[in-house]
Amino acid sequence: MEENKLIIYCDGGSRGNPGPSAIGVVIGERAYAEQLGELTNNAAEYQAVIFALKKAKQLLGKKKARATELEVKIDSELLYKQMNAEYKILDKDLQPLFVEIWNLKQDFKKVHFRHLRREQNKEADQLVNCALDSLF
Repeated sequence: MEENKLIIYCDGGSRGNPGPSAIGVVIGERAYAEQLGELTNNAAEYQAVIFALKKAKQLLGKKKARATELEVKIDSELLYKQMNAEYKILDKDLQPLFVEIWNLKQDFKKVHFRHLRREQNKEADQLVNCALDSLF
């Protein structure tokens, strides 16, 4: 981890749309997986970012968070484009999640969202699948 920069990998998914869902988040060397209940795939992707921003602030502490740039790597093109104002958020269920992320971003020096292909986000994807597999 560079001084004042933190890289985060996020993924969310559901089996069915909506269906049982989970998130996977990797912050530095730490990995997290959590089951969410019944959500759409897009809502799960948003929840992964919300979890990641809250956890990063908790790990860093308020003062250090304000001096830290985050690079949030996600494989959801929809979420990436919505967070970078390329797509409007038409889904009424995603709008409050977008606002929550927007508010959480204010706790950091800067938050960059980077889109990657799923195969570049293997660890977070694997965490999602492990959490979902434990449901069945």
